[in-house]
Amino acid sequence: MTTNDSELQIQARRILDAIAFTPFEQCQPLSREFDNIPARPGIYAIKHKTDGLLYIGKTKSLRGRFSGGHKAFLWAWLDKYNDDDVRIAIQFISYWGNPTLLLELEAIILRATEPPYNVQIPADR
Repeated sequence: MTTNDSELQIQARRILDAIAFTPFEQCQPLSREFDNIPARPGIYAIKHKTDGLLYIGKTKSLRGRFSGGHKAFLWAWLDKYNDDDVRIAIQFISYWGNPTLLLELEAIILRATEPPYNVQIPADR
């Protein structure tokens, strides 16, 4: 592992800790417009109140990602989760200029958590 890989691992761990350990009550509730979520790049987690992380993803615009719908919400509905028991934890990423970096961070976090609603977990390089 190079220093760059090591720094990437540390950054991924920091992001994962932030989304995994954000108290459920502080996560963003579901809404129609998601006006409470900024249109900024970031990594997010769909969380269940008691079952924990359901899905992890990345996006250039957090609000845009949810206002158009999200497959994790459909799966949560199919699993008969109550709307009030599903929320969104977000971690802003301030350097979207490098989409490969965001993709790598997401892959590290997915391999560490293996959320049930992520269909395909990227292989380790």
